[in-house]
Amino acid sequence: MNILVVGLSHKTAPVSIRERVAFPPTAMEKPLHEMRALPSINEAVIVSTCNRVELYATSNQPDVGIHQLKSFFASYHGMDLEELESHLYDYQGADAIRHVFRVAASLDSMVIGEPQILGQIKTSYGYAVDFKTVGLILNRFLHKAFSVAKRVRTETNIAGNAVSVSFAAVELARKIFGTLDGKKILLIGAGEMCELAARHFLNNGASSITVTNRTFDRAQKLADEFQGRALPFEEFTESLHQADIVLTSTGAPNFILTEPKVQEVIRKRKNKPMLFIDIAVPRDIDPKVNKIDNVYLYDVDDLQGVIQANLKGRQKEAKKAEQLIEQEIGKFHDWLSSLDVKPTIVQLRRRLQEIQQVELAKTFGNLQNLGAKEKKAIEAMTNAIINKVLHRPTCILKGGHGGEPGDNFVDPVRVLFDLPAISADDDMRSLETTGD
Repeated sequence: MNILVVGLSHKTAPVSIRERVAFPPTAMEKPLHEMRALPSINEAVIVSTCNRVELYATSNQPDVGIHQLKSFFASYHGMDLEELESHLYDYQGADAIRHVFRVAASLDSMVIGEPQILGQIKTSYGYAVDFKTVGLILNRFLHKAFSVAKRVRTETNIAGNAVSVSFAAVELARKIFGTLDGKKILLIGAGEMCELAARHFLNNGASSITVTNRTFDRAQKLADEFQGRALPFEEFTESLHQADIVLTSTGAPNFILTEPKVQEVIRKRKNKPMLFIDIAVPRDIDPKVNKIDNVYLYDVDDLQGVIQANLKGRQKEAKKAEQLIEQEIGKFHDWLSSLDVKPTIVQLRRRLQEIQQVELAKTFGNLQNLGAKEKKAIEAMTNAIINKVLHRPTCILKGGHGGEPGDNFVDPVRVLFDLPAISADDDMRSLETTGD
């Protein structure tokens, strides 16, 4: 049995293609059942996010399965396969295992270490469970992918550094104040960046959020979301001295805070430190403000410098994560290979025993005068012959030969001895007798 992956991502396809092949999360039942119904496919999972769309499957005919998955991908979305294929990648076996482990651990994400992708894969797996398109192998495989991702996050610092503007602002604030506990935040602007920053500040101990915006209703809406207060834009400078941290992101064409005004504010604060984070372009705060004692001003370029340094740190941690993943690939691939090896050994012995029983019946039928002792001796001799015949193929199937893994010999053995297809019951017995 082989694990297959067919998909595309932000690395191989522009958004104009990705949006055409996306699977809406509210309508997963139909595509999952159609994918599962493909002749060579046994199990099916569909992962569809803004940055990637991937099909996970199992098949006994990997090359045929990959072709059918690609054709399904194109036909389901009404696209020409030739147009889509240049954007698709495909993996099977250990390469497929590696790819999914890397995706789950966010090593293949646009931003290395981002946590969202793991939750998205879990949601996708949940749909497949609900619609009964997964079985023994993908159940085991995706749970292993989840545990690998958890191990990566636990044993490396891949997610430990800020790589977004809003969180970089929080990281800078922590460096200046040591802790954000009890700090008061003023947001000048009510856009997405301010909203994300507010969430990060509160999650890291800030005591209150005040929001001001040229459109007061927008300020009120954002303030309500964080149990804060809204301030009319015309009045914010009067309350500026109450804020420890000011984050500003407006569309103003000129500075809204000048050096004289901030000098006045810091006097009211009796020189208590104050942090200004200006993420507006053009800038909202006069750069001269940074010359004032106990005032710290950072603009969007300063934050980008923090982000770039942290990205380098994540890339260093990613190398450690890759090593962990390589360890886990081998373990899972060994288990997957055993699903075919163990039933094959069992069926091979069963086939020889069937032949033995037929031939013993013929022999005993022709030799009517044999006693129980003689029959037992002949049966023991034929058992010994079976064991000797099976010894070499069993050793090769379990341990490989000439540098090739044992599962590479499964198909030749099955053809030579005309063994029946491996059933779900055979697979389940393998699962019960094979460790993690």
